[in-house]
Amino acid sequence: MTETAVNAPRKKSHKTSRLIFIKRILMVMIGASIMAVGLELFLVPNQIMDGGIVGISIISSHLLSLPLGLFIFVLNIPFIFLGYKQLGKTFAILTGIGITTLSLVTIGLHNLEPFTTDPLLATAFGGIVLGLGVGTVIRYGGSLDGTEILAILFNRKLPFSVGEIVMVMNIIIFSAAGFIFSWQQAMYSILAYYIASKMIDVVIQGLEESKSVYIISDEIDEIGQAIMDRLGRGVTYLHGEGAYTGDDKKVIFTVITRIEESKLKTIVEEYDPNAFLAIGNIAEVSGGRFKKKDIH
Repeated sequence: MTETAVNAPRKKSHKTSRLIFIKRILMVMIGASIMAVGLELFLVPNQIMDGGIVGISIISSHLLSLPLGLFIFVLNIPFIFLGYKQLGKTFAILTGIGITTLSLVTIGLHNLEPFTTDPLLATAFGGIVLGLGVGTVIRYGGSLDGTEILAILFNRKLPFSVGEIVMVMNIIIFSAAGFIFSWQQAMYSILAYYIASKMIDVVIQGLEESKSVYIISDEIDEIGQAIMDRLGRGVTYLHGEGAYTGDDKKVIFTVITRIEESKLKTIVEEYDPNAFLAIGNIAEVSGGRFKKKDIH
């Protein structure tokens, strides 16, 4: 009887984990399909490039007149195995599913007419759609391009950051696009890549970017209550000690959105213009009691 009571929650936990993993798979497949739309119905028909392995695949497809999806799949296979060794089984499975979906949907969309043949419109909207797809896949734990995995491996042996390594790789790829297509198309490609990168940030961080806030003040209780009443945000009181004075300090910690930042500063200034206030960006918030409450 005791054994049954102990095992029951575990079964429920396993079931919940399975459902979460299935959701992640579905979202990765949706994200990969969205990226395929961005490639085949906006960028590729207008000879506009993406970066990374997808960019190499676009060049290879153009030179050899073979399906883009074929190159995306084949060129990314080694990186799926590298991802398995370096980043784990779940990442490799989600990445494999994402790349397979991207390849198949890309092949399926290849013969459809593009949404636009205007290069500027294709660049702007293609970048947005591409970023939406890639951001969705990354948010749910996968990847659609082996460049980042390769950069992580190089980062361990070279004195450069992952971002710097990816940038150098893409400079080489876009330079090649300039010779193969035209320098105008290469410039459009860089613009599309920039738009996509910004869209990826929006998808991963959300439209209401969260910010962490630390406040130190002699009016800490009044400020904390005002934040709860006027912003509807929960607060946590932390206890600190001044290194110089040795005095005990009460510190407020809370999480707000960037839209609420101005109002928070107003609240703090009303109660203590000399309060110490530190605000920083955070990528994700989950759990706890920081969910916004009704404002009184």
